[in-house]
Formats: sequence, structure tokens, C-alpha cells
Amino acid sequence: MSIKNIRKEVMQTLEKKIHSFVDEYLIPVEKIWQPTDFLPNSQEDSFIEEVKEIRGLSKELHDDFWVVLVGDTITEEALPTYESWLLDLEGVTQQPDNGWAKWVRAWTAEENRHGDVLNKYLYLSGRVNMREVEITTQHLIADGFDIGTSTDPYKNFVYTSFQELATYISHNNVAKIARKSGHKALAKMSRIIAGDEMRHHKAYTAFVKEIFKIDPSEMMLAFEKMMKHKIVMPAMHLRESFGAKGSLFNDFSTVAQRIGVYTGFDYVDILKKLNDTWEIDKITGLTAEAEKARDYLMKLPDRMYRITERIVIPDTDIKFKWMIPS
Repeated sequence: MSIKNIRKEVMQTLEKKIHSFVDEYLIPVEKIWQPTDFLPNSQEDSFIEEVKEIRGLSKELHDDFWVVLVGDTITEEALPTYESWLLDLEGVTQQPDNGWAKWVRAWTAEENRHGDVLNKYLYLSGRVNMREVEITTQHLIADGFDIGTSTDPYKNFVYTSFQELATYISHNNVAKIARKSGHKALAKMSRIIAGDEMRHHKAYTAFVKEIFKIDPSEMMLAFEKMMKHKIVMPAMHLRESFGAKGSLFNDFSTVAQRIGVYTGFDYVDILKKLNDTWEIDKITGLTAEAEKARDYLMKLPDRMYRITERIVIPDTDIKFKWMIPS
């Protein structure tokens, strides 16, 4: 049997548990928070005053903070790209009775709220050029992206396990900065978004753990290949109006690192946590090739940490079209 067919068979085996995965890791629509829970109510007489308060508080936060929040928002709003990618995996079809498609749609529905609430908050803040933000979002969705996984569910679940934890870290650190600046509503919003990302991270790591039980060697090799390829951030192709494709990400990443929202050390810590969560050191029944892959994965965090220590983050003033000139 080909590797492709084995993966499809494993996905079909896990699909039998999909209802329990949905019940454990996702929240019913009627019970979960919605964007309006965190935004001024336009039907109330206090609406204008609440908006003025948001605008006043927003002036106290540095431009670098708003650049990162814009990048996070755009990343969340590019959800159509991620959904279409996941619906193309081996073992996933859009047939009504396909359990994996049900998971992808339900996960997408939860994630969709993040970009919705952040976009509205950016609009109310008065700190950013919303038209430029919207242009970047449209570019990101239209350009698409290649995360190096093709239709392989093993690699894709490594990617989502990593990426959901990365977004948890980013939103959680945004919440900390906002709270220190007295921006309590934004802090609460970012913190609860981070909570969603952590739940989703736990779901995807659970999927991988199940695959390790059924097909340990191929799962180990898929993990190794993803880490050698490096986890490409969804915002890799950020660009502004009339900007060259992919030209903006390095600048955005520099800003995120220097304000401590997401750094190279966070990348290394995530890898360590995945090794621990999946108990890479304890998995048995591996082929000789998979054993070499395990050895590589166990040594990688320390090697990457030493490299990260030598990186110098520039303190240059970077201009983004997203920001309104002060």
C-alpha cells in the first residue's frame, strides 16, 4: 500500500472519533463568546462615549504595538485560505457525511470570530489606516500560501499544532501589553482569543498523538520534515498596496520581536513543547530512518536556541502604510 493510501486509511480510522474531538475541543455556537460581547453597543446611548474612551486609550499605545495588532488581525482574517487548504487533505472531502470536513468547518467558524472582533476594534481605535489594512488582507487571501505540506495530513497537523500555539503566544503577549497600558477591554479580548488558540492547539496535538500510535515512523518523519522545512508563518506573504509580494513580513517580524510579542525564543520553546507533548523520546517501533529523525528532533531545540541567541534585532524606524502618520 502506498504512503498516500496509508495516510488516508489512518485519517478514516481517526474520523470515527471526530464527534468526540468536536465535543472536547470546540464550544457550541450558543455558548461561545461573540465579537459584540467585547465591543461598544451601537444601540446604546453610551456608544459614542465608549468609542471616545477606546480612541483615547489607543493613543497611549506605541505604533509598534498597532503594527503587530494589524498583522495579527490580517492573519486571522485570511481564514478562507486556511480552510480551503485543510479541506484538500488526504481523507478530507466536502461530502456531508465526512467527519473531518465537519471539524474543519467548525474550527473555521470559531476562528472566524477572531479577525471579526479585532478588525472592528482597529476601526474604532482611530490609530490605523483601515483601507491599507483591508488591501493587505485581500492580497494575503488572493496570493495564497505554501506551508510545505501539500495534501499530507501528518505534516498539516504538525503545522497546525505549531501554529495554534504560536498564535496563542502572540495574542497572550498582546493582552499583557494592553493590560499594562490600561487598555482593559483590548486585554480581555486578546486573552480570550488566546484561550481559543490554546484549545485548538490541544486538539491538533491530540490528532498527532493518535497518529503516532497507529503509524509512528511515518509520523516521526513528517514531523522531522516540517521542522527542517521550518514552520512558515501564515503572514509570510504580507504586502501593502503596490508592494512586492512577501516584502513586508521581515519588517513585521522585526517589530513583533522587539516588542516581545513573538520571538525566535518562542519558536524554540514551541518545538520543545511539541517534543514533550508527543513524548518523542518514548515512542517505540520506529524504523532506522525514523530513529534518525527522532534524534534530529531531540537535538534541534538546543541547536536553534544557540543560533537565536546570536540574532540581533534592529531598532530601526520601520514605516508601514497601515499606520496613520502622527
